[in-house]
Formats: sequence, structure tokens, C-alpha cells
Amino acid sequence: MNVKKTDIYQRVTDQIVEAIEQGVGKWKLPWRTSSGFPMSPINANTRRPYSGINILVLWATADKRGYSSGLWATYKQWSELGAQVRRGEKAACVLFAQIVEREAGEAKPGESGPKTRRFPFLREYHVFNVAQVDGYSEPKGTAPIAKRIEHVDSFFSSVDMLIENGMNSAFYDAVADTVYMPPFESFTDPLTYYSVLSHESIHWTGAEHRLNRGASSKFGSSEYAFEELIAELGAAFLCSFLWLPTDPRTDHAPYINNWLSALKNDKRAIFRAAARAQEAVDWIKDTATRGLEAA
Repeated sequence: MNVKKTDIYQRVTDQIVEAIEQGVGKWKLPWRTSSGFPMSPINANTRRPYSGINILVLWATADKRGYSSGLWATYKQWSELGAQVRRGEKAACVLFAQIVEREAGEAKPGESGPKTRRFPFLREYHVFNVAQVDGYSEPKGTAPIAKRIEHVDSFFSSVDMLIENGMNSAFYDAVADTVYMPPFESFTDPLTYYSVLSHESIHWTGAEHRLNRGASSKFGSSEYAFEELIAELGAAFLCSFLWLPTDPRTDHAPYINNWLSALKNDKRAIFRAAARAQEAVDWIKDTATRGLEAA
């Protein structure tokens, strides 16, 4: 691993740790989406959403600088859209992972061609928020929020997941392979219900016959806290995909110190958590798509 790649891991981890530490007293974490842009960051040119660790980096950057939009693009891409990045504006860095192949020695007798090894390689791109450019008009509009949110209910009903309402608390039972939720009416607002449901849905994906994350670790352990971090990130990603602004859940406060400890001791921890959260969200989205196609 080269030095530049190591520095990328450390720099991104430091940025996320700083964002958590600055907001922890107000229960404001960098992956919550209530700061005026209830959507995943997307590229203004390609219209493709950013994923994984890049969501966290751009959310944290937008929160720190006070941006209210999730639209980002490179300098060249803004130019292609007829916009101009203002002089003196500071870019944010996003990462793109590539797999490169290198020769790893001569082939043994009977083998064809030289041996090759595959290496992950991170590349950095510098992007600017729409708030940093002139000459671009951002499309407006967000999903309406009502007592029950039709498009969200439709999404979850298309996921092949057993949901039982009426419990005193929210949890995923691995033995019954069922997500249990309190009654919808017991939540202070609809957004909280859907945020909690999203969180438990991420736990649901960790079952052995799905993504097999081994989420049965003992309560209070570092492994349990790491699974909670994955679920929190995944819930934020999923709510953003569904255009739902969400606020931090104070019942997860006990895990924050564990998260910080893990991030400070392992510069790859946030990358692993973000990758697994994205994997869980993709699993749910794929399941929902199959359900909608079958309907």
C-alpha cells in the first residue's frame, strides 16, 4: 500500500471523527439528513448518487460549511453545465476505487502467461457544491410529508421482509427473522417511525442467509456497537434514498463513544462500516425492485 492511499484513509477518518465530536452534544451526527437537504449527494452532471464513504464525506462537508443542497460536481462538470466555480472556493474530495492488475512473477511450468495480482487503488476527485458556483439553477422539489407517506409505505411493502407492528419497542429478531415495531401512532411523528424502521431493516439484512454480518454479538461489545454503526449509516442512506429528512436517535447515544474509539483506533473502520451499510441498502433496494416487478 502506498503512502498516499494510507493518507486518504486517515484524512477521511479524521474528518468524520471531527464531525461526530462537534455534533455529539447536540445529537447531530454527520450522517443525519435534517440540515435542509434530505437526499443523498448526487452528481449534478451525471445525476448519479454518490455512495458509501463519499456520502459521509459530502454530508459532513455540507454540514460544516452550511450548504443546503446535495448537488456536487467537478470543476470541469460544472463548466459543461454552463456554470462557473467562484474564485477561491475550496473543493471537497471524493474517492473512486479501482482494481488494478500487476505482474507478480513468471508463470510456473505448465501455466500460461505471467502471474498477476489484483490491488485496490483509490483515486481522489475534487468536487464543488452548487452553492459554490454561479450560473446554475437547481431543480426544486421534495417528497411531501403526510401522516403516512405513501411512496415509503409502498417501498417497504414491496420488500420481502416480515414486519410486525404493535410491540413496545423496535428490534429485529433473528430467530423469527422478523422486524418488530411499535404501533405507527405511538411515534411522535411519521419520520421517526420510518427512520426506526429503516434502522431495523438494515439489521434484517445481516442475517446469515442474506449478507451474513454475524450481527448476533453480545450487547455492549465492540462488535455489537459496530453493527449499530452500520445500521445507523444504512438507515441514513436509506432515508435519503426515500427523500426523508431524519434526526438523530438519542437511544443510540451509548454507542457513540464506541464508534469514536473504533474510528480513532482503526482508520479503515468508517470505510468498512460505510461499505457494509451501502451493501445493506442495495440489498433492500434490489429486494424492493423484485417485489414491485412481481406485483
